[in-house]
Amino acid sequence: MTEERSLYNPKSCRILAVSDLTPQEKLFRLQLNDGSPLNHLPGQFVQISIPGLTEAPISIASSPTCADYFEIGVRKTGLLTNALHRLQPGAQIGIRGPFGRPFQLEALPGKQLLLLAGGCGLAPLRSLIQYCQNQPSVYASVHILYGARSPQDLLFKDELLHWKIIDHFSCQYTVDQNPSGSCYDGQTGLLTQLLDGVQIDTENCCAVLVGPPPMYRPIIRQLRSKGLVGPQQIMLSLERQMRCGVGKCGHCTIEHLSCCCDGPIFWLEEIEQLRGAL
Repeated sequence: MTEERSLYNPKSCRILAVSDLTPQEKLFRLQLNDGSPLNHLPGQFVQISIPGLTEAPISIASSPTCADYFEIGVRKTGLLTNALHRLQPGAQIGIRGPFGRPFQLEALPGKQLLLLAGGCGLAPLRSLIQYCQNQPSVYASVHILYGARSPQDLLFKDELLHWKIIDHFSCQYTVDQNPSGSCYDGQTGLLTQLLDGVQIDTENCCAVLVGPPPMYRPIIRQLRSKGLVGPQQIMLSLERQMRCGVGKCGHCTIEHLSCCCDGPIFWLEEIEQLRGAL
């Protein structure tokens, strides 16, 4: 009974710091009031609440190797997230979790990792990137490919530059469109164009995709054309209208699966044939 109650009752959480990522997104650094670690794994999410308002599921954007705090990236889209954006360090919020199936870390040691993010998908993928960054000898190499709508929509700009220069890491990013007058001098085009130039070790590569659903099919086709056709070579995140976090409300159901419990992280072969998954 105590364990079930803990799933539904939020814990008090303090905002340690707030920083702007883009005009619509902010990064919140949080700490549980009792000082305990969140004990999450990369790819999991939490339910954030503000007294008097509803709650919302938000992916954790930091690695569990940062035990003193955890971070979430929040896009301003509705009543709760607008209220959250108005809060300052020291404010209190509620938190439930962590919830969900994480990235399958046990399958990754020794592999060439190809990490692909679209839009705000870089926030949950950042938890895995940081995890790999803090254990550099565990992975053969880490290649990060990231696409955003425009230069002002790029998340974690300083970290994108840093990931370029870490040993065994590479990082490339692109934007769909570069408005005239912008000082952006990076690549312009689709994420698939970045993937064209990547050399893949087909026997020892695992690709991880996090982004909007329309991005998945063309990327998956391209990965398969490059030779990633075996089991447990493509992992992806499905965050479909999650609400409760514990598989009770049915909003995130895909056939017999609940994204909040059975996911949000899946192997491609687990969901590819399910109606509506992709």
